[in-house]
Amino acid sequence: MYWDKAGEENTDQTIEAAMKRARELKIRHIVVASCSGASALKMAGKGFDLTCVTHHVGFAGPGVDEMSEEMRQRLAGMGIKVLTTTHLMAGIDRAARLQFGGVYPAEIVAQTLRMFGQGVKVAVEIACMAKDAGLIPHDAEIVSIGGTAEGVDAAIVVLPAHSNKFFESQIREIICMPRNKAR
Repeated sequence: MYWDKAGEENTDQTIEAAMKRARELKIRHIVVASCSGASALKMAGKGFDLTCVTHHVGFAGPGVDEMSEEMRQRLAGMGIKVLTTTHLMAGIDRAARLQFGGVYPAEIVAQTLRMFGQGVKVAVEIACMAKDAGLIPHDAEIVSIGGTAEGVDAAIVVLPAHSNKFFESQIREIICMPRNKAR
């Protein structure tokens, strides 16, 4: 499926398409990017093992955690795992670029994945982050959902690898993504 443009207006359709494909493939594990928790909440109680990956604390500003403690508790109470950690394609490389300039390998990988859209890049990234955290099974396909700024607009079937073996990751299917990548 292709959306006309990137953005949060695709959230409900992206979630529906992702869950439909997961059911068809008998995939139980879904990883979803959601800073506020709203996208993850839309998937609660639908029969999936859900992992919600948020921005790391400090992404929006020094010490700022974009997900409220109330939302974290609400999601946890519904059996949704929440992962807040350093982004796979940011961390030290981004710090070096911001401090010294230049381009670093993780940023080249991120820019390459963005050719498929920010949502696809995020979906690949959070799948590997969830794998590194031990929140999804090893050697199993999952559905991963990402977005552009707010909401979600892309979903993939992926066999993620741990970050130290990142290039062994396999994007098996693109379920949906925006055709026009600009917001």
